[in-house]
Amino acid sequence: MDLTAGHVWVMVSAALVLLMTPGLAFFYGGMTRAKAALNMMMMSFVSIGLVGVVWVLWGFSMSGGDGIAGLFGNPFASFALEDLIGTEDMIGAGFGATFAIITVALISGAIADRAKFGAWAVFVPVWVTLVYCPLAFMVWGGGLLGEEGAIGSVVGEAIDFAGGTVVHINAGVAALVLALIIGKRRGFGSDPSHRPHNIPFVMLGAAMLWFGWFGFNGGAAGTAEEAGLIWVNTLAAPAAAMVGWLITERVRDGRPTSLGAASGIVAGLVAITPACASVSPLGALGLGLVSGILAALAVGLKYKLGYDDSLDVVGVHLVAGLVGTVALGFIALPVDGEGGGLLYGGGFAQLGAQIVATVVAVVFSAVMTLIIGLAIHKTMGFRVTEEQEINGVDLSEHAETAYELGGIGVGGSFRPAAEHTTVPVKESVNS
Repeated sequence: MDLTAGHVWVMVSAALVLLMTPGLAFFYGGMTRAKAALNMMMMSFVSIGLVGVVWVLWGFSMSGGDGIAGLFGNPFASFALEDLIGTEDMIGAGFGATFAIITVALISGAIADRAKFGAWAVFVPVWVTLVYCPLAFMVWGGGLLGEEGAIGSVVGEAIDFAGGTVVHINAGVAALVLALIIGKRRGFGSDPSHRPHNIPFVMLGAAMLWFGWFGFNGGAAGTAEEAGLIWVNTLAAPAAAMVGWLITERVRDGRPTSLGAASGIVAGLVAITPACASVSPLGALGLGLVSGILAALAVGLKYKLGYDDSLDVVGVHLVAGLVGTVALGFIALPVDGEGGGLLYGGGFAQLGAQIVATVVAVVFSAVMTLIIGLAIHKTMGFRVTEEQEINGVDLSEHAETAYELGGIGVGGSFRPAAEHTTVPVKESVNS
């Protein structure tokens, strides 16, 4: 079969999405302490390697094809992708792999500074196999939540174009569960060394994520008209979310911050992910604004509720993912003059479908991650020792340091100041 423009676009989109994981490494790496930056970045990079192997062998098969009880596909249906050789389906398999990679990598931000790298390397393939692939099958592969699935056929099919439930709610819930299992960092909420050590890295990472997100959202566009809407919405929502986050900081803390701008961009991208092909540009602006404000407020909840989500995966990805997914029940555009959200006269059907899909994603991810996380924690241990945490996980886990400036940086003594912001430690975003 000849290579068409559509095939090329999906391949380019897959490359864009793959670039997002190194972008995430910069985003997360800059938000950690200097003595944990390499470890944080390695958690993203190793996810590419581990998930790449799993996806080729059985992950792709589990996310589609003939289902088992509506929960997951047959792992051996396309084992090692042998039956895809010589078909255009191989392009879709590659595209799908990049989504699985970025999803599990997102979780790592919640356990920064204190997780064993070996435990993470075990968690990644197990979680992708038992959590990501089944949920992807339920939503996108014709499983329980699909139009003909046991749940979708009753309550209606939820809209999730690019991963509100499968990627962001899934990762956000898993991040919260792991943070609770592993426990708080030493000095959580009081030690100023937990502040981000390299804000330019964070902003570089946010830029790479935004760039790659046009492939993330637009890769599955079926027509030029749909692709144009997706592109504009992927610009509009994070732009509005950044503004919303900065306004919230200005009102609450007295100053907008660079970290807030970067975090707002990501919150808006998360919110528009499920909705990118189903809302108007005006709807995307409103969705972005709301998600930016709510995410900015949500990141402080960890201090009030007492869970240590190091880099605010819960506050950004779970909260903005919930906003973007549920909001479709209100602002989804009608299709061929029918359906749509409440604001378009579509009734409560779409809202009900969105809520049900959200609840299923939350419960499934929470239960399965709890089982996997506890199993690893009780056997090999998920957390480094207190001494290793004090000295820095870069040294204990990799025998490396991110910065060698005449010895500065060894043991985490290198800590760039952050005097540009007056945000108190207990209220700082992404602290």
